[in-house]
Amino acid sequence: MRRALVTGATGGLGRTLVPMLVRAGYDVTATGRNAAVERELTTSGARFIAADLVGGLLHSLVRQHDVVFHLAALSSPWGRAADFAAINVQATQALIDAARERGCDAFIYASTPSIYASPQDRLGLVETSAVAKPFANDYAATKYAAEQLVLSANSPAFRTVALRPRAIVGPHDTVLLPRLLRAARRGRMPLPNGGRALIELTDVRDAAAAFLAADQHLARAAGRAVNISGGQPRRLDELLRRIFARRGMSVRLVPVPARLALSAARMMELICAALPGRPEPPATRYTVMSLAYSQTFDLSAAHELLGWAPRFSPEEAIDAAIGTAGGKPQ
Repeated sequence: MRRALVTGATGGLGRTLVPMLVRAGYDVTATGRNAAVERELTTSGARFIAADLVGGLLHSLVRQHDVVFHLAALSSPWGRAADFAAINVQATQALIDAARERGCDAFIYASTPSIYASPQDRLGLVETSAVAKPFANDYAATKYAAEQLVLSANSPAFRTVALRPRAIVGPHDTVLLPRLLRAARRGRMPLPNGGRALIELTDVRDAAAAFLAADQHLARAAGRAVNISGGQPRRLDELLRRIFARRGMSVRLVPVPARLALSAARMMELICAALPGRPEPPATRYTVMSLAYSQTFDLSAAHELLGWAPRFSPEEAIDAAIGTAGGKPQ
């Protein structure tokens, strides 16, 4: 029986991947900071150990496993650069070192397509498409740095893969849908470029299946980064109307010129960076870029290297997420 360690298992992706691994015959240890999810994960057949990336406990656990699924990260459009570096880069390097030294044979990393984000439409992105320079934020910069560490560690005895899942949606989402719903809670939502951007959502079940497939196809995928998405572009305004309709919300979408929105976001970032505690701005440049400009993906590498293809449409992903705890406004 293959032994798997899953970091960040209490997040939305982890809570879907862990039971999927158990059903596939893995012996799973799930780790994370949210002990409230322990019963859910143990009921699925996994062991749960409360541990974070900066503690020594996680590194000692590695020796008992064959493969590490490294999902844990500081994932936010705003924060201190030092925190992103410590959690996303330094902790990932320490985990790679521990896994390699203690006999793990595979390390599968959750990277991000945020590395492509820039103030322009980008269609049919492949893994070798240019990353944005400068990066849109510290999250993208540090995730890309960590991805390079993961891929450079690849060897015949320690095979590594980095997956870049786009806009994961599903039950337990605490990032995408809650942010959108908060932005619309007053009954109107400014929308850069009028919502004309093409967006690809990824159902969390498809994303989890891609991580499982990466471990099952290591001979082909080792040493590679792979884009993952739902593969069905939709206009942003159409997706938003579906979300609000499913929630019974009446929201007026207010078109805003993209360049104006970017300038306003930049000003808000400068103001918030100067305030005590550096509160998160109402909008960041990364958020505006994500809403204003199209981003679609060529999934050929996922098909060829992982034998994977998305099964669920964006509409199915939204419908599965609405009504769950993660989909409620906060």
